[in-house]
Amino acid sequence: MTKIVSTPNCGNSPKMEFLKNFNIAFAKGDLAFLEQSVTEDIVWNIIGDKKIEGQQQFIVELEKMKEEKTSELILHQIMSHGKEGAVNGIITTESNHKYAFSDFYLFKGAKGAKIKSITSYVIQV
Repeated sequence: MTKIVSTPNCGNSPKMEFLKNFNIAFAKGDLAFLEQSVTEDIVWNIIGDKKIEGQQQFIVELEKMKEEKTSELILHQIMSHGKEGAVNGIITTESNHKYAFSDFYLFKGAKGAKIKSITSYVIQV
């Protein structure tokens, strides 16, 4: 079971709540939620590693990552403004690898909840 620690108060911000749920779904390997949350032309740029383009490739990459299960997700900050959002935190895997991350999101529109692009900075700590 994945332990979730989220210190940000998402208050009355639906986008911040969505980003919190998106990251929890990522940690838990909820591919159905993740797939419905991104556009078909999603671009995921993992800085220094790879660039994934298209919803199908996005899901393929998530399938690979799902093999290493998450034991803990700590969300330090969640921000959103208009068509943009950001989240940073730490993921710990069941094999005790720790990764600090910052993800920057661009939504399809200011009112829409579908993610058009993600830029991720990830370092092992």
